[in-house]
Amino acid sequence: MNPYTYIKQAILHGEFPPKMRLTEEFLANQLHISRTPIREALKQLESEGLIVPLKRGVRVRHFTKKDIQQIYDLRTLLEGYAAAQASLHRKNKDIQDMEEANEKYKKAIDRYFQTGKTRIEDILHLNHQFHDCVIKASQNQHIYSHISKVVVLPLIFRSFYWFNEDQMRNSLDVHKIILKAIKEQDMERARVAMHEHIYHGRDQVLPHIDSIEKEYKAGKKN
Repeated sequence: MNPYTYIKQAILHGEFPPKMRLTEEFLANQLHISRTPIREALKQLESEGLIVPLKRGVRVRHFTKKDIQQIYDLRTLLEGYAAAQASLHRKNKDIQDMEEANEKYKKAIDRYFQTGKTRIEDILHLNHQFHDCVIKASQNQHIYSHISKVVVLPLIFRSFYWFNEDQMRNSLDVHKIILKAIKEQDMERARVAMHEHIYHGRDQVLPHIDSIEKEYKAGKKN
C-alpha cells in the first residue's frame, strides 16, 4: 500500500483520530520507507483538508459541531445548485451514467446487508459516483472544484457506518427521486431533493461528534 492510501485509510477508519499529531519519522517507521514519499503524501492529504500543518509534523483535522454545520450548509447549496443545473443541461448519456451508478449502489447495499461481503468503502465510492454524475451533468466545470473542498471524507465515511439498513435504503430512494427530477427537467424538485439528501447525512453525523471526542480522549489516556 502506498503511503498516501495508508495514511488516508488510517484517518478514515479512526486509527489516526482527530487531533492526532503525525510526523514524517513516525510514518516512515510505520511503513518502513524513506521520508520523501511520506512528505509527498502529506502534501496531498493537506490539500484535501484531511490534515493541518504544525511547526513540526501535521495534525489530523478535527471538526467541531459548528464546522460540520457550516460545511454541510455549503455543500447543500453547491450540490443543490448542481442538481438544478443538471436538470437543465443533462444529456442522455448523463441519465444513463446516473442510472448505472445508482444500480451499482443498490447492489452494493444489498450485498452489505445480505452477505457482508461489501465494504463500507465500496458503498461510499458508489455514492460518490452518483453525486459525481449529477455534478458532471450540470455542465459547470467550476462546481466540482468547489464541492470537493466541502466534501469531507472522514465525516461522510463515519456517517455511513452510523446508517442502519433503512436509512441506507432511504438514501438510495432519494437518489431515485433526484434522478427522476433531473430526467424530467424539474429544477426545483432536483434542488430540494438534493438539499434534503445532504442534510440527512449531516443529521447522522452531528449526534455522534461528542462520542468521537470521548473515544479520542479515552485513547489518549490508555
